[in-house]
Amino acid sequence: MSIKSGSLSYLALQRFKKNLWGVFSLAIILVIGFVAIFAYVFAPDNSQYANQMQLSLHSMPPGFETTLLSVPNNNTNQQQSKLSKWFFGNKNPDTQIPISDYRIENDQIIYTEFTPNSSIKVEKEIPLGVFQGQDISKHIKVTKFVFGTDKYGRDLLSRIMIGARISFFIGFIAVFISLVIGIFLGSIAGFYGGKVDALVMWIINVTWSIPTLLLVIAITLALGKGFWQVFIAVGLTMWVEVARVVRGQIMSLKEMQYVTAARALGYNDFRIITKHILPNIMAPVIVIAAANFAAAILIESGLSFLGLGAQPPMASWGAMIKDHYNYIILGKPYLALIPAFCIMLLVMSFMLVGNALRDAFDVKAS
Repeated sequence: MSIKSGSLSYLALQRFKKNLWGVFSLAIILVIGFVAIFAYVFAPDNSQYANQMQLSLHSMPPGFETTLLSVPNNNTNQQQSKLSKWFFGNKNPDTQIPISDYRIENDQIIYTEFTPNSSIKVEKEIPLGVFQGQDISKHIKVTKFVFGTDKYGRDLLSRIMIGARISFFIGFIAVFISLVIGIFLGSIAGFYGGKVDALVMWIINVTWSIPTLLLVIAITLALGKGFWQVFIAVGLTMWVEVARVVRGQIMSLKEMQYVTAARALGYNDFRIITKHILPNIMAPVIVIAAANFAAAILIESGLSFLGLGAQPPMASWGAMIKDHYNYIILGKPYLALIPAFCIMLLVMSFMLVGNALRDAFDVKAS
């Protein structure tokens, strides 16, 4: 549906476009969202959860380069479509072996394993038949770890890209749940008032009196640890503010003349709320939704740090900070600071977009 020139939506869009930080932050969110969706396409390590471990490469600095020997995994029992690899990672990846040297003798490839201590040399061999007649040189390549490796020798850049999925999508799912519950309860409380309003407000006050993190932990423990459980738990704690705003807005609008006219025409309450009142109060709801995106990301990061969020080996920015926060005093702070910076960037972007939307929807703005 096109936005008509001169409409409030059109004017709000024009004001939003003039907000440099709002547009820039929205661009950052879109880029992170695109990377999160197609993380396995862009990640150097496209194995599921980017979980290729090379313990000899643990805690290597950003920009580290080494030679990797890729040994084909000839397990034909796990056939996987290309589309599945793009969105869920390669469940049957080749084995990556860091090497410092190799040679071919007697139908075998003899390689020297890479070790941080160059004085220690261990030679091992692999039959050439494993490569099924393929050119060996195609299985040996120099790999650069742009962000270095974590304490398990996994590519940190790949883990960051795949970890963006949890931080990004928890915002969408949690905000969607909060909007559905908050708009429904806020609408019936504001429109009908009386005992319905008193009951909804009692539920709101009880929910609001419980610390958010404590409530999320309780719901997570009730539903079990896991990926989707955290999404639902966070969403169930973020509807209160939405409900209060919707309730207040509807209470101020339900006596307006156009609502009275709708009642006179015989429209039912559901149509009056959904078609006539809610479209006029969506501006503050959108602003709250943008702020809740940021809050959901922070809550999930905190839960992952406490071990209640995404479970290993699933990549999560909060879990990555938990795994490496002690490296801050061990001389390798980047292992914790890189995911922390990613969280800060995404949260700040959502907050700036929320501020820009607030200014754009402000009818008093010139």
